[in-house]
Amino acid sequence: MTQTASIWLVIVLALLAANLPFFTERLFGLVRLHGPKGLGLRVLELLVLYFLVGGVALLLERRAGQIAPQGWEFYAITGSLFLTLAFPGFVWRYLYKHRH
Repeated sequence: MTQTASIWLVIVLALLAANLPFFTERLFGLVRLHGPKGLGLRVLELLVLYFLVGGVALLLERRAGQIAPQGWEFYAITGSLFLTLAFPGFVWRYLYKHRH
């Protein structure tokens, strides 16, 4: 896989993972829950998915070559970017008026 393809894979994966908690009532899209998911559980799921996507990105970076050391600034920026990517799902779940 080329480096460009790896970058696009991580971006698309992050976009899908950031919106997954808001588009389904299942935990991680797999586990059926007995009641509706609250915002707290969705945020916890978002945090776990952030680290999962980060792990995939780390594996792809390791395959491409040497892993660059990162400071707290890197994690603050990528966390903010992940929350920004989650905004469409949040709007759809909590701000959009659904017709029943």
